[in-house]
Amino acid sequence: MTSQESFKRRIRARMASTGERYTAARRVLLDQAAKEAAARAAAGKRAWVSPPEMSDEAMTKTTGRGHDEWADIIEAHTGGTEHHDHPTVAQYLEANFDVTGWWAQSITVNYERIVGLRLPYQRSDGLFAASKTATVDVDADVLRKMLLDDEHRADLFPNRDTALRSKATSKAIRIAIGPEGSAAVIGLTSLDGGEQTKVTVQHEKLPTYDDVEEWKFYWSEWLEALGQ
Repeated sequence: MTSQESFKRRIRARMASTGERYTAARRVLLDQAAKEAAARAAAGKRAWVSPPEMSDEAMTKTTGRGHDEWADIIEAHTGGTEHHDHPTVAQYLEANFDVTGWWAQSITVNYERIVGLRLPYQRSDGLFAASKTATVDVDADVLRKMLLDDEHRADLFPNRDTALRSKATSKAIRIAIGPEGSAAVIGLTSLDGGEQTKVTVQHEKLPTYDDVEEWKFYWSEWLEALGQ
């Protein structure tokens, strides 16, 4: 994924969020990028293609190093972005620095965002994930039974083909929906003595960044309708 492709997707994401035309959204993002690059250059820091998922302060506080320092370490090991391999880099960090496996993965993901190897919501396999959470006035046990039942699930997802992809006893319910190969993992947490349910949806293996925007909107609408 080149930095130019990444930038175009950021433009489309801003257009969807603000309603701006392409040229207006592009101009705003270019101005922002120029200001950020100038500020970082003035401070002697590297330019970032896109912001990492975690702030530099939080990364430094937790790992003892900021994003730029980790980027220098990774590139000294790999020889540059053209030789980058996510699993190998994460394993190297875990084996040679005082970070756990989860943090080694996080450092690697944030590096990939900084240098333009990874878009927002993109996972290490190149696919994307969208997530939404809401608390609704629905009994968790009732909703779970509906999601597990083919007929009731059709009522919950009108005009959508779905298929159950998890066991009835699984804590989270996995449902095939949307683009081929993608699935929504739905978690249910009972609240307020069973009168409310916290519903968490993680839609995995979406093929493109544009699918993320589409399905984030879909799940927002679905959760709102569920509450009603």
